[in-house]
Amino acid sequence: MHAKNYRHVKNRAYTRKEYTRGFPPPKIVKFTMGDTKAEFQIEAKLIATKRAQIRHSSLEAARVAANRALMDKLINEYYMNVHTYPHIILRENKMIFGAHADRLQQGMRRSFGTPVGTAAKVEVGQPIITVRVKAGQEAVAKDSLKRGSAKLPIACKIVISKIQTAPVPTEKVEPETETA
Repeated sequence: MHAKNYRHVKNRAYTRKEYTRGFPPPKIVKFTMGDTKAEFQIEAKLIATKRAQIRHSSLEAARVAANRALMDKLINEYYMNVHTYPHIILRENKMIFGAHADRLQQGMRRSFGTPVGTAAKVEVGQPIITVRVKAGQEAVAKDSLKRGSAKLPIACKIVISKIQTAPVPTEKVEPETETA
């Protein structure tokens, strides 16, 4: 079972978990890592360049690779978020090939398939992983996303931008007028 078998989006997404018995839970442990409360100036995004399905094991491998690169260099001065969630249930009708295999399998009779994993559907231009760092650490963020994109089955691009901070609104104080 290779990732190329499930990479292309063929039909509608199958997400009906109430009809599927014993589907495997997604392997992704965490979706947000790092310091969630700090202020950051730079944002780097890993953006999909093709429409595809990404398996949950591939998403977890990309998250671990990117997080490890960030932790080695920045310790805890970053914020990383995995945006996609694997909702789609992947099914497989297992067939046995070889001598005397005809006695074990039923062919396409009742070929609903057993669940083998989950996948996330991504569209062109959709961010998969976002990393926020402080100013001057753009190279570390770019390197971590590059390591994470190597684990994904599709080509991705990295976009780095500055985070616009909203000015703090100040209240206007009206001068008091005296009434006699």
